[in-house]
Amino acid sequence: MTINKELQALKEYSCSDRCVLSVYLNTNPGDPQQLNGGWKIHLKSGLKRIGEYLESSDENEKKAFNKIKKKIINELESNQQELRKGVVIFASANDDLWSVHHVQVPVKTNIYWENHPVIEQLEYMYKAYPEAGIIMPSFGEVRILDTAMGFVRDDVTFKYDPVSEKWTEQKKLDSKGRRAIADNKSAVLDPRYKVNKNSFFKGMSTTLEQLKKKRGWREFHVAGEAEMANAFAESIRDIPASRIYKNLNNSKANDVIHQVFEK
Repeated sequence: MTINKELQALKEYSCSDRCVLSVYLNTNPGDPQQLNGGWKIHLKSGLKRIGEYLESSDENEKKAFNKIKKKIINELESNQQELRKGVVIFASANDDLWSVHHVQVPVKTNIYWENHPVIEQLEYMYKAYPEAGIIMPSFGEVRILDTAMGFVRDDVTFKYDPVSEKWTEQKKLDSKGRRAIADNKSAVLDPRYKVNKNSFFKGMSTTLEQLKKKRGWREFHVAGEAEMANAFAESIRDIPASRIYKNLNNSKANDVIHQVFEK
């Protein structure tokens, strides 16, 4: 399910009494306030305040809150190694709502206990960092990042085969766990492709359209040396949200995201 569809489902979810815990937690290791697991203190403090507020509530509501509280604490403690810049969790006492997002974007810590998911901050984050593709064309190779909420969901590379004159997907990682780089030495590309770059990249147009539909991209960005970025952008049907004139093909995925979304 795409984040956009999940947002719609969260908007429609509600219960007659308060039963939904919405947790926004800043777990950014680069934030001085998060040193030595500072997020644990903020989480404990926020949950404690809600628990104190519920002291005068009926036993069923207190029981429901405590049940979800334990589940969320267990989730975070069990996945401490997976924590990135932030975590967003929506959980229901009815066990029909459990939504966890480990995100690579800034999150402001807030915890809510309501009869519906509090999604305003998630909507704002999604607007700033939607499901998007980052296309990095170069001569003989096109690298594509599938991203959402500042997180890389996939990193794929397509290489041009001058024999079949087709673009084919390559392995993401080599035997040493490094991103596979197209080997253009095995088949020398015809110099005329450099002259007719627009025609050269046209073969990627259908692939890009399929990826956009399959991955639910709301937009895509093109990054590369000016000549390559412009040739690629002009050879496809849709208009990119932006063009970044910098060769990022061999950059780490998170560095690419920073260059594209946080420039």
